[in-house]
Amino acid sequence: MGDRGFLIYALLQVYLPYMSKQPKSLYFVLLILALVVNFAGINAGFFTDDPGLYASIAKNMVQKNDWLQLFTYNTDWLDKPHFPFWMAAMSFKIFGISAWAYRLPALIFFCLGLLYTWLFAKRFYGKDAALIAVLILATAEHILISNIDTRAEPYLMALVIGSIYHVSRYNQKGTVKHFLLAALLTACAIMTKGLFVIVAIYGALLGQMIAQKQFLKLFSGKWLLLYLATIIFTLPEFYALYVQFDMHPEKLVFDRHNVSGIKWFLWDSQFGRFANNGPIQQKKSGDPFFFIHTMLWTFLPWCLMFYFAVYKSIRKVFQKISLSEYYTISGGLLLLLLFSLSRFQLPFYTNILFPLFAIMMAPYVTSVLSKGQENLRKVFLLLFAIILPVVIIAVHIMLKPENSVMFITGIILFGLVAAWIVRQQVSSAVKIFALTCCASLFGNFYMNTVFFPKMASYNSQVKAAKYANQPQFAGSGVYSLRQSNNSFQFYCNKPVGFVALNEFKNFDPQGPVIFFASQASVDQLSAEGSKFKIIASFVDYPQENILPQFINAKTRYKVLSKAYLISK
Repeated sequence: MGDRGFLIYALLQVYLPYMSKQPKSLYFVLLILALVVNFAGINAGFFTDDPGLYASIAKNMVQKNDWLQLFTYNTDWLDKPHFPFWMAAMSFKIFGISAWAYRLPALIFFCLGLLYTWLFAKRFYGKDAALIAVLILATAEHILISNIDTRAEPYLMALVIGSIYHVSRYNQKGTVKHFLLAALLTACAIMTKGLFVIVAIYGALLGQMIAQKQFLKLFSGKWLLLYLATIIFTLPEFYALYVQFDMHPEKLVFDRHNVSGIKWFLWDSQFGRFANNGPIQQKKSGDPFFFIHTMLWTFLPWCLMFYFAVYKSIRKVFQKISLSEYYTISGGLLLLLLFSLSRFQLPFYTNILFPLFAIMMAPYVTSVLSKGQENLRKVFLLLFAIILPVVIIAVHIMLKPENSVMFITGIILFGLVAAWIVRQQVSSAVKIFALTCCASLFGNFYMNTVFFPKMASYNSQVKAAKYANQPQFAGSGVYSLRQSNNSFQFYCNKPVGFVALNEFKNFDPQGPVIFFASQASVDQLSAEGSKFKIIASFVDYPQENILPQFINAKTRYKVLSKAYLISK
């Protein structure tokens, strides 16, 4: 079963018989398991490119001892704000440079997001609903994925719900503590993803103030002071951008000179992405229904219940029935609308809204509804409680990993928990909710301990970097022929430079060098008549999407490729 799985199993065997039969005890066990599952992939290898990029930039911060400027492949990088890189760099400084040290601060912020979800929901809906909201958030599919395929989302999720919580407390009771924390967390959110986060934070406040018929108070001294404090706390970002870019108009960024980092931060990175006409663009135009259908999988297994909760809440608004609060529906739906209108759309954008959506849903998950609505709720939840384990078992049969230790551990562990849930003397609604949580945790325990590590084992960049770290290459320079080889950049012990494919033929290195090249790059070099020597080759899965042919061990070879270390 494995030491980790056996320990959890043994603890549950001892602890569960003494648990009280109240839902809170049941929720507590599920929460502990949710934390275990979310942390289970902390040391997994990278299997997509963005974590490698973020981790490499943070690594460069530490190695250069420069906390103001962002570099990748030894060149200036202007895309995202600094806050996530500062957090990862601090972790590297304390614990050393590794994949788990990169993920650790993000996971800490994930826990902070759970805490603020609890605090906000408890204040407006009570402890039971708060526990339910926390469990919904901790078991939502893309939250779990983002804690192993880590970018900026865990930070942003915590900072947005934390800002809204302190803004709500400042609105009700204007203490210095909530004033400072509201300003600080909002500033950190801006320094994580840019100005658009204000739509969620102050959109939430706007909806609440309109509902309270206090809209004009948003322009009172109390709130103007908060806006000013937020700007002051954001000054480190402006200073860092000024130092790296505005002080150096001679730098070539986006193929042009005189690029202002501050202008990019305030305008191009936000409105340029919204209209998809900035320096960084998506190839496809936006789909106004993209996030509606994307949430069918990103917010599994809660997506259908979420749509039900939105319907119930909006209906109450139109019927002029007062809601317990208007922060969640205002902030969540306003930002979802903005995302839907944008032409720059990615699935993980919705993560920051999930705390608000979880809080909106929580009152409807176990409360008494009409008979028809209760039957609908059963279908919405049991559908996923049944399908998810079946899908995972089918995936495991097709995947054929080297061993089934963690799969069997998951079957025993979550099977035991599911059996214990069924025996509890709680309402059927609570049981169904708990079983749905259990199904999601079983599925993602498998993904984090079996599937994603299996996928990472086909990331040639990690193997190539470890090969390049061998002593015989100690005196060699290291280069990548594409800027999307960021896992190679992170796992390589040396600074990695970049040479464009069209420059390779005429590139004249001073001393021995090695290059990381994909199969496509090698094919292009061969077609151009460039001379090179293959040092080593590695099996590669050149996709970030999970293709059915990859899952099936019998057809996996059809989607595999090769990557190489080459020299001139």
